[in-house]
Amino acid sequence: MKVNNLEYFLKTVQSGKTAYGMVITMFDPSMTELAADSGMDFVWIDMEHSPMTITDVQAMLMAIKGTRCAPFVRVPWNVNYLLKPILDLGPAGVIIPMVNTPKIAREAVKACRYPVHGGERGFATRRQNNYNKIPIADYVEMSKDDPLVIIQIEHRKAVQNIDKILAVPGIDSVCIGPYDLSTSYGKPGQFDDPEIIQAIDTIREKTKEAGIMLGGFCGNRGFWENRWMNWKALCDDVGFMAENLRDLLKKQKKTNSKQGKQL
Repeated sequence: MKVNNLEYFLKTVQSGKTAYGMVITMFDPSMTELAADSGMDFVWIDMEHSPMTITDVQAMLMAIKGTRCAPFVRVPWNVNYLLKPILDLGPAGVIIPMVNTPKIAREAVKACRYPVHGGERGFATRRQNNYNKIPIADYVEMSKDDPLVIIQIEHRKAVQNIDKILAVPGIDSVCIGPYDLSTSYGKPGQFDDPEIIQAIDTIREKTKEAGIMLGGFCGNRGFWENRWMNWKALCDDVGFMAENLRDLLKKQKKTNSKQGKQL
């Protein structure tokens, strides 16, 4: 719906292009504004591994309203009462971590949809229907597939159950969590390991075969360069800043060293 820029994100994906974004862990809303102004197709606002509160999330959603950047929010866990207030903020999608079984997947879908669409979501109108600017009937109709229900596959148990999970109706997208996934195999960050490669490619291939949108965190650019997905989070804010600050400092020290030798 117009409040969350989902239409722009879907237009990019449906055109066959990959949508690009970044993970936001810093709770300054200027980070989401910066990402949107830089041309990112989406931001992944992370409540699972950051100190931000729901008030911070609301400020971030407001900061990019009027842009073409779609806000996704990763909730801490697949619990109805944690999802409910996030849904009421009107995000373009919710990312639900550690979906390891079809039962958990069904619970995630139900938590994100109203009873009229087969779900268990509590009804409220606030920001998600543009402060009642969108009529209730129109809003309820749109809410059957907005926001996107994005389940995160990030554990070896989920890989074992992947066919049954993907068969659950109402899943809009799969999000690969490569670091948690590799850690569940006892091989954290070892993306050159055949078992990890096979696990990730199994998720990718099965998801594409099921006709479900595919995305994930792709910070390790060398690994993901030739692995196509509908959407890719290219980096997280803190990691990107740390990497580039260290690189800048290293280059500056090298330049200063050369200048010192010339004196």
